[in-house]
Amino acid sequence: MEHSPDVSPSHCTFCDLIRGAAEVSVCHEDSDAIAFMDIQPVNNGHILVVPREHYESLLDVPEEIGLHLFKITMRLANAVRHVIGSADLNIVVNSGAAAGQDEPHYHVHIIPRREGDGFDIPLPFNGSEMPDRTVLDAYAARIIAALRDPMRGDPTISAAHEHMIRRSDDSISGNQVYNEPNVSGSPARVQSGSSPSDTNWEIGEGAHGEIVYDQNGDSSST
Repeated sequence: MEHSPDVSPSHCTFCDLIRGAAEVSVCHEDSDAIAFMDIQPVNNGHILVVPREHYESLLDVPEEIGLHLFKITMRLANAVRHVIGSADLNIVVNSGAAAGQDEPHYHVHIIPRREGDGFDIPLPFNGSEMPDRTVLDAYAARIIAALRDPMRGDPTISAAHEHMIRRSDDSISGNQVYNEPNVSGSPARVQSGSSPSDTNWEIGEGAHGEIVYDQNGDSSST
């Protein structure tokens, strides 16, 4: 299947750079990708790895191009380690405005790190809670189902997921009820192998540690 890039916007700084509109300090280039030094580096050796074709976000990049970019990233990271003298680095992709993407052209940051440099991507995130294991298992099951059925992982539903998980503290037998809106704003069922509906499912743990979904008093396990 042939992939075609997104239509380039009226102005993209990276597209201009790739076409030679301004000076760049190139450290790698081939027919599909180019890598150059960031003009406002976190630390010396900060590199941007960029596809030559215009793809706006991670989800727009064809798989073969994404794999190619990561191979380049791995090679350059090893080279940077020798040049900078440190193996500490961040590989960063900001995909979408909410994730901090500041250029509408997909790119990968290779950021060498040094102690006390003041840059940080704090993980684990102190502002987040630790959900129940049953909730983590439920999401894992849904992601597996989406991998098997790509239509269920359609990025067009991403706007609905901005609301993420709404947790109700009303629980039955100690189980918490988690609702997530679908495209229409109705709650989506949390169940592997099923399509979203307007049904709420209670997520619990069975006697043998399995995930148990309960709908109107009817329990089933996966």
